[in-house]
Amino acid sequence: MRCYHMSDLFQFLHQENIQPELLDAVREYRAMHAVQEALLPRIPVPRFPYYGKSIWEQAIAAVLCGENLLLAGGKATGKNVLAENLAALFGRPEWDISFHVNMDAASLIGTDTFVNGAVQFRPGPVYSCAQHGGFGILDEINMAKNEALAVLHAVLDFRRAIDVPGYDRIPLAEETRFIATMNYGYAGTRELNEALTSRFVVIQMPSMIQADLERLLISQFPDLTSKYVHQFALLFLDLQKKCESSEISTKALDLRGMLDALRLMRKGICAGAALDMGITNKAFDGYEQDLIRDTIASRIPAKLHASEIFH
Repeated sequence: MRCYHMSDLFQFLHQENIQPELLDAVREYRAMHAVQEALLPRIPVPRFPYYGKSIWEQAIAAVLCGENLLLAGGKATGKNVLAENLAALFGRPEWDISFHVNMDAASLIGTDTFVNGAVQFRPGPVYSCAQHGGFGILDEINMAKNEALAVLHAVLDFRRAIDVPGYDRIPLAEETRFIATMNYGYAGTRELNEALTSRFVVIQMPSMIQADLERLLISQFPDLTSKYVHQFALLFLDLQKKCESSEISTKALDLRGMLDALRLMRKGICAGAALDMGITNKAFDGYEQDLIRDTIASRIPAKLHASEIFH
């Protein structure tokens, strides 16, 4: 399985015809902002590149301008992939903060703990990210409740500081950026208020197109036959259309699940069982499972084996 190190990413972006001036500016940024050795393991090494020239250019320009980014879009549009790719490209340590309804201020900033009988502050992910000039990935930010969102207001606006109750006010390191992701229409999500949205520049993430799906499949499975590169890309688009028309839920729209299924096929699991494991069984309603299997069967025979799929 290929991973994209820094040099690979620059080469990939050069092949994508990203503006050379932007890439030169990123190299200059990296040269000016070294990372502590202890934090090097936090710099991500992406499994997949993000495909999309204009989105890449918008995101790189925003980070270079010191902006925080909000990536908004439906499921399987590559929001988290792009966020991880950006942290890798800029060579910054990454802190992942997944929001949920029980997330409170202490979960973000930190809390007091007892160490050897004394009270000691244990930093939370937002505090650590701010202190070390990291990239904080605020995943599913529209699931956060008001207490958690209130913490972000001062962090994300012109103040760029965190007030820790009982401790000092700390300024954000110059390199600190926050990249939020937001899905539409999930249970537990809500509209972001205007005050918080104004603290980001927003990129609307488009759905993946067939050509990019095929490129991703080839990059992950160079031995996949051209016939099935085409068929698996079309299968994903078929599932996407059925989700858009509300025939099935978005549980089946799982690109990672499709890639996992292909790895299972390579290990000898027949296509039907592998796609059940990677996609179909994530829907727990029997009727929906039948609809998903019918969609899959129109592209991929259930009894297909590795020798027919891979070179």
